[in-house]
Amino acid sequence: MRALLLGPKSDRHYGVPMTDCGCGPTPTEIASQRRTLLVALALNATMFVAEVTVGVLAHSSGLIADGLDMLADASAYAIALVAIGRSGLFKANAATASGSLLLLLGFGVLVDVTRRLISGETPHGLWMIGVAAVALAVNANVLRLLANQRRDEVHIRATWIFTRVDVVANAAVVLAGLAVLLTGIRYFDLAVGAAIGVYVVKEALEILTHASASRSDHHRLP
Repeated sequence: MRALLLGPKSDRHYGVPMTDCGCGPTPTEIASQRRTLLVALALNATMFVAEVTVGVLAHSSGLIADGLDMLADASAYAIALVAIGRSGLFKANAATASGSLLLLLGFGVLVDVTRRLISGETPHGLWMIGVAAVALAVNANVLRLLANQRRDEVHIRATWIFTRVDVVANAAVVLAGLAVLLTGIRYFDLAVGAAIGVYVVKEALEILTHASASRSDHHRLP
């Protein structure tokens, strides 16, 4: 997500090759990007609701955290959608709002993990496996859709990278659910939930940092 906040200067900072040919996407490509991002947004928003709901019912911090990670993705897709044709300052302000929300959610996950560590119940491994497997299938499909788009477009590249990381997180929740199912030890779930919570906080802080830098760059422009 941080890559879509800034323009070419940001690409140099992160070691991403720049595309200075001036050849932007065609109207057909823009329409295709919008359709892909809308599908990705709808799927991730749906899985956010499903994972958080089942996570609460199944006493799984891993599922709750993974659901919030889906919300982080949905935010990235939403920003990518509004970024098409918008100014850098608009993107930075939208990203600030998104980053602030994600920061609160990330800390909320860590608080929930701590609470469950002290007095929580053993999660239901089968529910963890089933719902996380669906999330894995959703993200794998979104990854395929994004891979078919122009990868030199910064907002598409950013969402592709985020989705690739989420595939790993989904797989980790599936494995944690399997471990809980086989051993009855709830710490596998807590460990995955804490790791995803820390990741969400880290990304939220980076989003806020680079959104602030983007605003500063914008105001320094003549």
